[in-house]
Parts: sequence; C-alpha cells; structure tokens
Amino acid sequence: MTIPKTHNLAKSPSKMSISSFMQETMCFIGQFLVFKEAEQVVNTLSGSDIYEKQIERICHFYGNSLENKILNDIEVSGYEVVSPELKEELHYVSIDGSMLLTREEKWKEIKLARIYKDNDIININKERNQLIDSQYVVHLGGHLDFIKKLEYKISDINNKVFVCDGAKWIWSYVDLYYPESVQILDYYHAKEHLCDFAKKTFKDDFKRKQWIEKTSDMLINEGVNPVIKTLEELNQTQARDSILNYYRENQKRMQYHDFKAKNYLIGSGAIESAHKDVLQKRLKLSGQRWTKDGIQQMANLRVCYKSNNAKLITQMCKMAA
Repeated sequence: MTIPKTHNLAKSPSKMSISSFMQETMCFIGQFLVFKEAEQVVNTLSGSDIYEKQIERICHFYGNSLENKILNDIEVSGYEVVSPELKEELHYVSIDGSMLLTREEKWKEIKLARIYKDNDIININKERNQLIDSQYVVHLGGHLDFIKKLEYKISDINNKVFVCDGAKWIWSYVDLYYPESVQILDYYHAKEHLCDFAKKTFKDDFKRKQWIEKTSDMLINEGVNPVIKTLEELNQTQARDSILNYYRENQKRMQYHDFKAKNYLIGSGAIESAHKDVLQKRLKLSGQRWTKDGIQQMANLRVCYKSNNAKLITQMCKMAA
C-alpha cells in the first residue's frame, strides 16, 4: 500500500518524518555499510526512496544521542550496577588504541576496551577459542575521558583480569584503580620485544633463532625472572638495557607460567581483532576522513550493535519518531 506524503498517515510529529522502524533500519545498515551502499540496500529491501545523506544524518543523530546518554549515565549513576552473580564472575578487560584519520587533526588515536566473561570463551579446538559475547567502550581522544567511560562499565565488577600491551598509561590506570586485580602483559607483545632485541644482538641467523626459541620457551613456561637473569649475563648494550628496563617494569605482569596454571588468557588478540572488526572495518576504509564528532558518533553505533544492545537504538528511535 502506497500512501501519499500529504496523507495524514504520512505525517509525523517529529522533524524527521521517518518512521521509527525505518530510522532503526537506517542506523543498522548505515553503521554496517558506507552510506551510498546503505542507500541501495535500504531501498532495494524496502522499496523506499531514501538518500544516502538521510542515512548519514540519522546515523550521526543517534550516535550523538548515544554519546549524550553515556555521559548523562556517568554523571547521574557513576557506574553501571550489575547483579550479585555477575559481580563475582571472572571478567577480562583488554584496552588498546589505533589511529584514525580526522579532518581537524589528521591522525588521532581512538581507544577501545573489550570486556568479556571467562565463560564467554568457547574452545573450538586446541589452537582456537571463540568469544560469544563482549561489551565495548570507545572514545576518540584523551585517556582521562576514556577512563570515565570504562569505569562506568567495570566499577561494579569485583573479579577482573586486565590483559593489555605495554602502554604506560594503561598500567598506571590499573595500578591506581585496581592494584589487587590480575595484570597480564600480552605474551606476544613481550615476545616481540625479545625478537627485536635478538635481531640487534645476534648477527648469525641460526644462533639468533636458537636463542629466541630457547628464551621465549623460558618466558612462557618459567616466567620472566629467568629471562631477566639471562639478559643480565649478556654484554651491556643500549638494546640490552632497554629490554631489561621494560621487563623489570612489567615483571609482575609477565609471570606467564603462573597465569597459565590458573587458566588465564595471556594474549590480547581479542582487543586487536576488535579494533579491526568493530572500528576499522567501517571507519578506516579507503579515502575516508571523518570529523572528530563523526568518528565518535559512528563508533558509538558500532559499539552499541557489537555489544548486542540493539534494543537501545530501538527505544531511542521510538521516542524520536
């Protein structure tokens, strides 16, 4: 049934004059595809005559509404209350940043956190796990504003394991707010430092590979302490002093044998893959250059859907329509 735009049924009390269901559809497809492709999909599936600019405006409107809601919730509630059962469950928290191109400041870091429960990890086979559910926190800009958003999500969780790379601001934050939590420096990040050091130190390929294999095996099965002793026995160089300082600073976070014995994850691959899947897949395509507000708004939409919280968009669309 086709209704003319002048008909009473086609009139809307909102300024958008678009039904809540169509707004929701535009949000979902617009955060999933570039706006031109989203236009084609929406029109093909619905028989509508929607333009890409309409989809863009709708996406940014609700992305901004999500930002306002997040900031209001932080101001009003302080933190998200969880159930007593959920409060005591083991939660992993991984944090990382990546760079996106903005119109105002060129490349700027966007920070992402991935929060997931231990029982959200499903073992597919000996070499592979799968995460079936995650919550995300995202912010373009300084770490202090990002921390406020992250604190809202994790403050009421008692049992936390932080698995992150070596960024100093991350561990400074964890030490300050959660000194009793389990802290794990991503093993593959630690091994990467080991390999970089070996390339600078051992010119012979065979000797270098042997040393890396032996030392990395020691790192994962005995922890960092014997590795530090091994490094101290080598001739003093700038490269040796640099890796020694790094390992000593993160010594408590590199006891991988203990972490493995307690069945903790020791790699931060989950957050690295999240940057690609949640953010870069939509926001870092060829030729894209967003405004800073635009990045935050679209990232909010991506995070909302990826956190399985689509019902929040549904509620917002119904209220606005």
